[in-house]
Amino acid sequence: MKLIASMWTIPIALCLLGSAFADELTTAGDTKSLGFSAARLARIAPWYQARFDSFPPSDGLLPGAVVAIAKGGRLAYLQAIGFQDRAKTIPMKANSIFWIASMTKPVTSVAAMILVDDGKLDLDAPVARYLPELQDMKVGFAKTDAATGKTEFGLDPQKRPMTVRDLLRHTSGLIYPEMDFAYPERGLADPTADFGIRAIHMFYGWKAVYRRDRTLADFVSSLAGLPLAHQPGEVHEYGWSADVLGRVVEVVSGQPFDQFLQERIFAPLHMIDTGFYVPSEKLDRLVDSPMPQRPPIWDVTTPTKLFAGGGGLVSTAPDYLRFCQMVLNDGELDGVRVLSPQAVKQMTTNALPPDVRIFGGDDVGARAGTTFGLGFGIRANPVFSWIPGAVGSFSWAGLWGTYFWIDPAEKLIGIQMIQATPGSKGRAAMLPSGINHLTYGALAIPEPSTSTPPAATDANPETLADYVGTYDFGSSVSSRDRQGLADDKTGWLGIESFVAMEQDGLRINKPTPGGPAIKAGVAAGDLITELDGAPLKGLSLADVLARLRGPANTTIKLKLVHKGQDGASDLSVERAARRINTVQLQVRVEQGKLVAEAVGAWPILEFEKGKATPLAATSSNEFTVDDDDHTRIAFVRNAVGKVSGLTLNPGPWEQRATIMASGLNVSSAGFGR
Repeated sequence: MKLIASMWTIPIALCLLGSAFADELTTAGDTKSLGFSAARLARIAPWYQARFDSFPPSDGLLPGAVVAIAKGGRLAYLQAIGFQDRAKTIPMKANSIFWIASMTKPVTSVAAMILVDDGKLDLDAPVARYLPELQDMKVGFAKTDAATGKTEFGLDPQKRPMTVRDLLRHTSGLIYPEMDFAYPERGLADPTADFGIRAIHMFYGWKAVYRRDRTLADFVSSLAGLPLAHQPGEVHEYGWSADVLGRVVEVVSGQPFDQFLQERIFAPLHMIDTGFYVPSEKLDRLVDSPMPQRPPIWDVTTPTKLFAGGGGLVSTAPDYLRFCQMVLNDGELDGVRVLSPQAVKQMTTNALPPDVRIFGGDDVGARAGTTFGLGFGIRANPVFSWIPGAVGSFSWAGLWGTYFWIDPAEKLIGIQMIQATPGSKGRAAMLPSGINHLTYGALAIPEPSTSTPPAATDANPETLADYVGTYDFGSSVSSRDRQGLADDKTGWLGIESFVAMEQDGLRINKPTPGGPAIKAGVAAGDLITELDGAPLKGLSLADVLARLRGPANTTIKLKLVHKGQDGASDLSVERAARRINTVQLQVRVEQGKLVAEAVGAWPILEFEKGKATPLAATSSNEFTVDDDDHTRIAFVRNAVGKVSGLTLNPGPWEQRATIMASGLNVSSAGFGR
């Protein structure tokens, strides 16, 4: 791979040239020229404030946030909301400092790829080439005898060595200690979870030396005597891989990890507030911990010896925005190149082979429709994705709720900086879908092909009742994301996320709680051998997932072997409609005029909850709205002439909805979550 020169050899003139562009990410540009509606961007701060008002710090949510959005390399939105302390005495600042936890991992991954670009690090080299102390790590196993119920524990040799690539994509076999309070979606406290895996999680917590007064070298040495939870390359499980990767960077570069990050990433990108602790002169900008009695490992107010590549960094929204913009720009920002375009492509392309099993996850990785690259979660399957954005968007989150995503199709970056206790009510209210929906919902609709809007005409009062009803757009808040349209009747079983193909069928690692499958009796560890009478042996995971899909309210027949049993049994599961945080528009007649109001989980275009927007007729079935988007509505009739749906802005930017109910007695999901 082509070598990249050190940042310090870049000509001074080039650096000065880059300074001319620096303001583009610090000063908000004209929202309209960036393709946003200013009015709809203005919905973001009240959405956050409503949650801070609803969930006091006692519910685990600090009463403040910073949100940053950039598009096309220019800042579109940067807003400090609420307060940075539990007592609500210190207003949040745009440059308030947050512990970003696992948002450190993409930074560590970039550091490793810099060394790959330099020709000093081989992605497919055994980790033991750089860290010999990990040469002889064994793989733990637990085998249960079905007849006696006894479980045998033991250690196997590695089938193949753990590689640097495994560290980047979390297929190393290294895991985290048991932290079910922090990662409830992993199900580690679930008695149905694999006991052998749970035992190794607990063992990691007892034996690994992960303390701020010890170094990365000490930490890696403490791992040497521990078992891997999985054979390298066979299972993707979130864990300490990035911390070990940080130590690899130290050994290969010959520098302490913090110095390498400062010289090769933070200084070139002018990330002035990012590091492994907060200096005393900046402590007035540090956001309070949501956990007053936080463990010492999370105390970022004093210098540390442990430069934790998996979760040690603090940062600000403006700093992290510059990091994201560098990645979106294929490795370059303001004339300074940090990574090669080839390295960025590798990092943001699916790196998990089809036969890799997925065990556990985090706030982003656990979401259906997401796969993993070299350091980033990647939106891969819109059919099962719960958040909007183009396929190929990539993202990650931190333990306390910090989150970012990058959408290359829209050249869009979004960052949420909050601090919330894992597993708390307040944390649950701040899942990434909120800022995603509000950002995509704020994208403006391009001007229609005709510059002259259709002239209004008098609507026939007798026909207005034909249009009354509630119209469902599924989960689509924007024409940029077609997933979730109401006319897509794809059903949902609740086993699509954490599954893996084995020789004889589909292994269910963790069914979704409350999903149709788990209600029908499917459990973690079950093996599905047939679907609707057709054997699954020999099929790829993609083929099986395609067979799981089908219209909502239809039944699929499974033949499965329950964990711990020998014989197979038959089970029928009815697919459920995937109506998660749907977008709905209620059309009604007020004072002889047709009006529309958003009544679902999210607003759509200029339609909001509690605001009746007048619709002006332009023909027998078409109406228009007097707004910045010149929104057009075309009602759709079925074969017998009855209104069955509507289309917003017919054409390339259209959004379609089907009528769900007529009349005015329609339940509302409320604005927000």
